[in-house]
Amino acid sequence: MSQTRFQIELEQEEDGRWIAEVTDLPGVMAYGETREDASAAVQNLALLVLADFHQN
Repeated sequence: MSQTRFQIELEQEEDGRWIAEVTDLPGVMAYGETREDASAAVQNLALLVLADFHQN
């Protein structure tokens, strides 16, 4: 089974929330209350986007 690795950028917003972005997948961004929450959310979203892409 192959592994997919994502480059994730994390940044804290002024309101304290964290935003994570997968730089290789345009528009794949997610917020979280912590760095870990944002990172997990964006990884899940990236996997959904890739799965949808491979189905079409």
